[in-house]
Amino acid sequence: MTLIKTDPPLAEPVTLAELKAHLRIDATDEDDLLEGLIRVARAHLETLTGTALMTQGFRLALDDWPRDEVIQLMKTPVQTIDAILVYDADGVAQDQDLSGLLLDATAKPARLVISGRLHPAQPINGIEIEFTAGFGAATDVPPELKRAILTHAAYLYEFRGAVTPDMQPAAVPSGYERLIAPWLRRCL
Repeated sequence: MTLIKTDPPLAEPVTLAELKAHLRIDATDEDDLLEGLIRVARAHLETLTGTALMTQGFRLALDDWPRDEVIQLMKTPVQTIDAILVYDADGVAQDQDLSGLLLDATAKPARLVISGRLHPAQPINGIEIEFTAGFGAATDVPPELKRAILTHAAYLYEFRGAVTPDMQPAAVPSGYERLIAPWLRRCL
């Protein structure tokens, strides 16, 4: 099972102006750094929670259908299932009919059941599920997740000289875990 981001978000859930207000910064000389810290904090949060904050495209590659018929999409919330491709032995993609889908879009992770499934003949990555996930606009992102990004980006800014940019995020601020706790994936 491999998850590939096919379309990155077109915007961030926290704006540069919001982060600058949070940090009480008026100057513009570090705007590029601050925008980069917002991206790092968002990506870190999405990795920990399995949540796509802004609208993004993904492709989930499977070797075969799961035995219990429930496919975990590894992201939430799912907006749409865009395509399901099943590959034959020659590597030619067949379109799976999307009319028999049952989608639990807000589960963590989102879950999908497909009736009338085509069987892949390609032994590796024989199935690709393309989907769109995310809350949509920045105004739809839950406030505790936006606050987590702001506090994490501020923490990264505060300690920007202690750790090189390629090693970020090196740490998270106190209280970060409590902000994101309701959004963490739980193992049963």
